[in-house]
Amino acid sequence: MKQAADLPKLAEYGEILATRGIEHGLIGPRERDRLWERHLLNCAVVATDYELLPTESTVIDVGSGAGLPGIIWALCRPDLRVTLVESLLRRSQFLVDVVAELGIASRVDVIRGRAEELTDLRADVVTARAVAPLPRLLLWLRPLMHTDGQLVLLKGDKAAAEVAVTVELATSLGLGQAQIMQIAGEGLNQPTTVVRYRQHDAV
Repeated sequence: MKQAADLPKLAEYGEILATRGIEHGLIGPRERDRLWERHLLNCAVVATDYELLPTESTVIDVGSGAGLPGIIWALCRPDLRVTLVESLLRRSQFLVDVVAELGIASRVDVIRGRAEELTDLRADVVTARAVAPLPRLLLWLRPLMHTDGQLVLLKGDKAAAEVAVTVELATSLGLGQAQIMQIAGEGLNQPTTVVRYRQHDAV
């Protein structure tokens, strides 16, 4: 059953990003006027795809920063259980405060640490946005996938080029062929680019 996004909470989170997010250096001042299209809606449109985010999935968002896409997905999809991973103290504390303010602490956890330190953590969906080039992401995130899980990585215009130089690495990590998806949505001038990986035997 599809879930409805919490639009008032999305607006509240947008206001937090436009004020404290900029004050904390998590969002650039020039992003204020294009915050909804470039950041909020860019992440939210992915949550409407139930193939990428199956019902009641667990999610790990690595290098969450200001909470993108993890907090957005949690607000759009109350069926998801989300873990935000952030290594910097100032950013992780920001996430703890925002999660509490938005009233989603019962299903959103914040862990201060690096992906490679999370030896006991696994999820159905592992994601990252604007964190690192694809080769590094695969090395960091692959161990966090459940056996039947997937990587759902939000990328930019160079996604195809990154995928092309990562084929051998992906294969060595037991991942199948990358799927590059363009997800369009209302309010977006450009679709969101997602690179999706599953285990080789799951493809």
